[in-house]
Amino acid sequence: MNNFDIMIPGASESGRLSVTSPWNGEVIGSVPVINSKAAEHALRISSSIFQNRKKWLSESQRIDILKRTAGIMETMAEMLADEAAREGGKPLADSRVEVARAIDGVLNAIDLLKSQAGKGIPMNINAASEKRLAFTTHEPIGVVLAISAFNHPLNLIVHQIIPAIASGCPVIIKPAEDTPLSCFRLVNILREAGLPDEYCMAIMTESLEVSEQLVSDSRLGFFSFIGSAKVGWMLRSKLAPGVRCALEHGGAAPVIISEDADLDDILPLLAKGGLYHAGQVCVSVQRVFAHRSIVDDVTAKLAELANAMSCGDPNETLTEVGPLIRHAEVDRISAWVDEAVEQGATLVTGGEKIGFSCYACTVLLEPDRQSKVSQQEIFGPVICVYAFDELDEAIEQSNSLPFSFQAAVATNSIDTAIYCYKNLNASAVMVNDHTAFRVDWMPFAGLKQSGLGVGGIPYTFHEMQIEKMLVIRSNALK
Repeated sequence: MNNFDIMIPGASESGRLSVTSPWNGEVIGSVPVINSKAAEHALRISSSIFQNRKKWLSESQRIDILKRTAGIMETMAEMLADEAAREGGKPLADSRVEVARAIDGVLNAIDLLKSQAGKGIPMNINAASEKRLAFTTHEPIGVVLAISAFNHPLNLIVHQIIPAIASGCPVIIKPAEDTPLSCFRLVNILREAGLPDEYCMAIMTESLEVSEQLVSDSRLGFFSFIGSAKVGWMLRSKLAPGVRCALEHGGAAPVIISEDADLDDILPLLAKGGLYHAGQVCVSVQRVFAHRSIVDDVTAKLAELANAMSCGDPNETLTEVGPLIRHAEVDRISAWVDEAVEQGATLVTGGEKIGFSCYACTVLLEPDRQSKVSQQEIFGPVICVYAFDELDEAIEQSNSLPFSFQAAVATNSIDTAIYCYKNLNASAVMVNDHTAFRVDWMPFAGLKQSGLGVGGIPYTFHEMQIEKMLVIRSNALK
């Protein structure tokens, strides 16, 4: 069992949070819970570091710490994957991929520090700018507060705190209540690698009020949130003037399959992209619009692929789809699917609970466009298929929701691909790939209700800094 100590120097915990496996409910660890007094203490520590420039870490110090962090993570990779799978329910094979991505994310931050440079600003080009030299450098923006989600318990934390540390910002991180162990583990690794304790503190608050106390504090420089839109937009409204923020929520990712698509190639990708991690990914394949001439083939093949996926204990090597994060989510998804069937959807496969923690991989054909599975993010192992006759019809339906994140089109026509790219409301359009494709150095942005700002380690690194200009006037400059 993994029981972590409080990470705020000089503070006391007000309780303990037990962490349970979503698969079987077994207690697998615990983390400290803090109250308002300890939260204030954490803010005071972080703010004092930022205000005292003598305590700032140099670029070379940050690089050394991150190098050692990546090295420690590599030696612990299997343990990190096992821990992430136990607390989050993502199958072990996929959790191993997550750990590899997390290590690569730390290395990416090192590369950013090595390659970042300021820029020269043109001077001596008119009378007003004569005898002047100007250039920019980068400085940390301030104290970072990060609140994270459960579905990638290690890699999401990397995406929030590693850019902060790389940019020189002190950071306070609150992981999801369901999956705090990987976060506390990573902070311990950073400290083992030489990061001063005060520079990064993992916390778990005893109430929403304590979280709001942190979010609304004027000493923050940047707020990073990954989670539900309802909570994220509410917390953004609490920010003090001048605090920058980035929000990453979910969507209901659309895929358009044209009549000329290579189904043997694309459908296994879509099944993986929709059912991976039991559909608990913010850009999971959810709405598939297939040309009417192929919709039956698309639906039958997706059902076949779904049926072939093994569902069960995430720590078993052969498991492909694990449990939902909470048992209540199994009931919610079951209710949504039942509602869709009652409203006319064809249940092609799935549609049933597997024990108290899993839900069968499900394919629905032609749910009503107003049903919950068509209008809201399912965040479960459910793929909905709809027929279309004209491409513009599919694009209109894809764009009909107040979410906008990643989308995809499957086609062998470059013209169709470009037309969809130009007309889909999305921050990224994948051609002949699933909507959940991501590498961690690319921009990753939710639009409309799906988020604010741009994620991806290089972009977060940039957002957590200011570009500061120096202008020198000298008679020696001509």
